[in-house]
Amino acid sequence: MFDAKRIKEEAALWIRGYFKENGENCRAVVGLSGGKDSSVTAALCVEALGADRVYGVLMPQGVQKDIAVAERVADLLGIERRTVNIAESVEAVFAAINGGGLTPNRQAQINTPARVRMAVLYAVSAIVGGRVANTCNLSEDWVGYATKFGDGAGDFSPLSRLTVTEVKALGAQLNLPPEIVGKTPEDGLSGLSDEENLGFSYDVLDRYIREGICEDEAVKEKIRRLNKANLHKLNPMPCYEPNL
Repeated sequence: MFDAKRIKEEAALWIRGYFKENGENCRAVVGLSGGKDSSVTAALCVEALGADRVYGVLMPQGVQKDIAVAERVADLLGIERRTVNIAESVEAVFAAINGGGLTPNRQAQINTPARVRMAVLYAVSAIVGGRVANTCNLSEDWVGYATKFGDGAGDFSPLSRLTVTEVKALGAQLNLPPEIVGKTPEDGLSGLSDEENLGFSYDVLDRYIREGICEDEAVKEKIRRLNKANLHKLNPMPCYEPNL
């Protein structure tokens, strides 16, 4: 059974150890979306380092309907925050690409904002003296719900070996409000939830990841297919090793 109290303590200890080795006086820089993953990551960093060493960055693309949730998280945790609207930056990238005769397709429209956000996080990190937190969880990574060199990047990753179910339990242990921990994740483009896009629930996925059990054979095969297709996002970049 998942022991959220123990994992909270061990994860906080791990974060402290990371910063001792990789920037003893640095701050944890966390992109706050208002979702459970970024909220739990920020709360864990506060638990480990103290609020004064955690810096939140809100990065709406134009108007974000739930931006107030991210602001509330920063206020609850007592951390400094900065809002950087990425709309003009994304539009400038697409305008430059269009000027070169290429029209951004859906894949580019989905992934480019995530990569712009990561560039912003590293810019802020350089200014405040920080290390960027990766906020991905195991379930979303497993089926490819992360952008390579976008939200899939970072300097340290507290949640990437925890499922959605486990992250929620950890959020409750960190005393985050249930409406934040249980907030339905959406892709921000289609108007659908992650689970609607995937065609199965995170409960089903998490059980398959932890126990290898999925009664629906079609869903099981889809999970396997998605995992195999997206391993390139999770594995280290292949490098040619010359025989010198």
